[in-house]
Amino acid sequence: MYTLMSKISQIISNPISEFLNAYEHAPLIMAILLGLIGALAPCQITGNMSAITFYGNRTMQMKSNWQEIVFFIVGKVIVFSLLGFFAWIFGQSFETKMTVYFPIFRQAIGPIMIITGLVLIGIFKIKFLNRISSLLPTVLKEGEIGSLLMGASFSLAFCPTMFVLFFVWLMPTVASTSYGLVLPAIFGVATSVPLLIMLALIHFFYEKRVIIRFSMRMGRVIQNVAGVILIIIGVTDTITYWALY
Repeated sequence: MYTLMSKISQIISNPISEFLNAYEHAPLIMAILLGLIGALAPCQITGNMSAITFYGNRTMQMKSNWQEIVFFIVGKVIVFSLLGFFAWIFGQSFETKMTVYFPIFRQAIGPIMIITGLVLIGIFKIKFLNRISSLLPTVLKEGEIGSLLMGASFSLAFCPTMFVLFFVWLMPTVASTSYGLVLPAIFGVATSVPLLIMLALIHFFYEKRVIIRFSMRMGRVIQNVAGVILIIIGVTDTITYWALY
């Protein structure tokens, strides 16, 4: 499964990689192109698909959730910026230590998506979490902070492709450029471009009434569909990455 996804990713990203070689002396463009290639990596494809499902579902049920989407991207930017900063400070020893934890983060994403999907369709009711959740401030459970934490967790789910793009390609550019520390942030934003395009299309068609505003009953249908999609993505993701590591 991972081999198939990697081949698809390679077919799509190869033209960009060739174009990238022409801009190895233009750090900003380099960071953007690396981020775009990273968005086509298997781990980012599944992550962006689940984010599109989640935020697309919310867009259909409310007028605007762009603040949450922005915070989701900010979460990714923070993680990539911190990883870049520590890699720049500590060098190869940091990269070696972090590779131990990336597979763990990556393997956790699939089961989390499955559980989320089961909760959305009403099969899995986590009552004890509801009690714990009631004790937490609302700001940590939903809205901007919740989206920020989601973006951060997705960014920690590195796969081999992302590791090579970030540490092998981007970090040498960071180290050799006076403004290199901003490049990981640009990289993080670029990995979210497919997400932004898809959500913009959903929002555009919604505003134009091509997609009619759903009632509460239809909102439930959308939630069930979103749950099923997350379960399918989660199962595929789990099979792929639990077999890989």
